[in-house]
This record gives sequence, C-alpha cells and structure tokens, in this order.
Amino acid sequence: MNVVAFNGSPKENGNTAAALKLVATELEGAGVTVNFVHLGKEVIRGCTACGACIKNRNERCIIETDNVNDYIQLMKNSDGILLGSPVHFAAIAGTMKSFLDRAFYVTGVNNSLLRHKVGAAVVAVRRSGGVTTFDALNHYINYAEMVMPGSNYWNVIHGTRPGDTVKDEEGEQIMRVLGRNMLWLLQLIEAGKSTHPAPALERKVYTNFVR
Repeated sequence: MNVVAFNGSPKENGNTAAALKLVATELEGAGVTVNFVHLGKEVIRGCTACGACIKNRNERCIIETDNVNDYIQLMKNSDGILLGSPVHFAAIAGTMKSFLDRAFYVTGVNNSLLRHKVGAAVVAVRRSGGVTTFDALNHYINYAEMVMPGSNYWNVIHGTRPGDTVKDEEGEQIMRVLGRNMLWLLQLIEAGKSTHPAPALERKVYTNFVR
C-alpha cells in the first residue's frame, strides 16, 4: 500500500513536515510506502472556474504551467492521502488552497477518483487558528467521499520555529494515534475489497437556491 503526503508549508522541514512525518512513521513501520510532496515551495495558481475539466473529463486541469496534473495522478494511484498545512490567518496556506481547489475539482468530475481512499489532514500552528484550518482541510476529504480516520483530539500540533513540535507532547501523540488509526483503516479496506464491494457511485445532483 502507498500514501502520498502533501506538505503545504513554504518550509520543507518545518513543523508541518514534522507532523506529517510523525503520522508517516506509523505507516512506514508496517510496510506502507509514504511519498512526500513539498507543495509549499511551488507556484500554483488558483482555479479559474473555466469548466474545462468538466467538459474534457480527462483527469486533467487545463492549466499546464505547474505540477498539479502530476499530483492528481499520484493521488489517483495512492491508497491514502495526507494533507498538511500551516496556518495563515486562521486558514489554509495559499499555495495549498490553490492546489486543493483544482485537484479535488478535477478528481470529483472524473468519476470521483478519490472515492473511498483513506484521507487525513494535519495542521501546524503557532498559537490559534489550527482548528479552523483543520476543518477547512477536512471539507475536501469529505466532499471526495474519502474515509477519514480520527485521533484522540483535533489533528493540530503547535510550534513556531522548526523543531518546536517536540515540546508539544500532546500534539505528537495526536499524530502517532492518527497514524495508527490510518494504518488500521488502510488494512481494513484492503482486506475487505474481495468480500465487501463498494456501493455504487451515484451520479452527482447539482442544485442551487435561486427561485
């Protein structure tokens, strides 16, 4: 089994990376391959609402000036996905948000490519805004019909400078427990595929509230 972990922080080895690595350690200890992608260093523009991905349905965003389409295929070919972000003004970091908007829209309109994959989010924060960011990341996971493991508290770890997270003993425990629960879900889903086929995918119904 394999998991792809997206680090949305501009810092490759900062506290967001530390949180992801704590989760990954539990997975790797059981033989799961974890591929890390450092998104935060990249230049990724937001969705232009052009609708081309709906028209083309080729598993690609029409914007070809960045690596989003490569990452969509990484997600498609993974068993699990980890989303990690620092907190910028009580919200997801900008580059990460741009990536998620495009990637999850493309995967959604292409027969829900991420459906029933195991997905989890982690957040690194100096002081506050961690829960709102965690909630925002979870919106993508829920929208995609992914299966989400829990931990023994919200998946938030605290620190300012790289390395500070080791002082947050509860935060480190949260990440370890999350990793074990994610591993368990991955194993359950893999073991049950032959005897418990997934429910049929329903065609998405779109409505609005204009009368």
